[in-house]
Amino acid sequence: MNETEHRQCLRIGDAAPDFSARSTAGELSLSDYRGKWVMLFSHPADFTPVCTTEFVGLAKAADKFAAMDCALLALSVDSLYSHFAWVRAIRDRFGVEIRFPIIEDPTLVIGRAYGMVAPEAHDSATVRTNFFIDPQGKIRAIACYPLNIGRSVEEMLRILAALQAADATGNLAPEGWQPGDPMLAQPEPDLDTLFSDDDASKWFLAEKDA
Repeated sequence: MNETEHRQCLRIGDAAPDFSARSTAGELSLSDYRGKWVMLFSHPADFTPVCTTEFVGLAKAADKFAAMDCALLALSVDSLYSHFAWVRAIRDRFGVEIRFPIIEDPTLVIGRAYGMVAPEAHDSATVRTNFFIDPQGKIRAIACYPLNIGRSVEEMLRILAALQAADATGNLAPEGWQPGDPMLAQPEPDLDTLFSDDDASKWFLAEKDA
């Protein structure tokens, strides 16, 4: 990996690159959403079978994301007019209206800025990523998927809820955590704490109410 490619590999904790682009909801910039959570998710092309099922699922869950103060922003290399034709076809087939913005990225500028597409790539085959962006514009989680495996909307909601709960409480979300489940306390690196409890594991593995 050369230096240019290395710089374009975003990591958790990095600032999400701002952009301005056309979308099915009009011209928008990522910075317009500062102060709320954003889930930026990409797909390689309109009218693809797996992505169609994902968009139907996300549209049905849009109210759940809104209740968590999270905006959904979709990204595709296809043109704005292709997006319009696709969402009309989805509405006619499934009775579901895609109201969250679908951003056009025909030159792959946004995809490359987010490291979803290699600098030398000529197509969008690798554009299949979720970025969870917090109200300060920081990337808090990243999930990448192959072309043949659909994303889980419930897992997207779970990750978002876990991030928000961890921020609100300072606690940790254990394996399989769901809203309302106990969380884990941050370990206390202190010898007095270590030796004061009869349970030898409690200093590093203690439940806390959510």
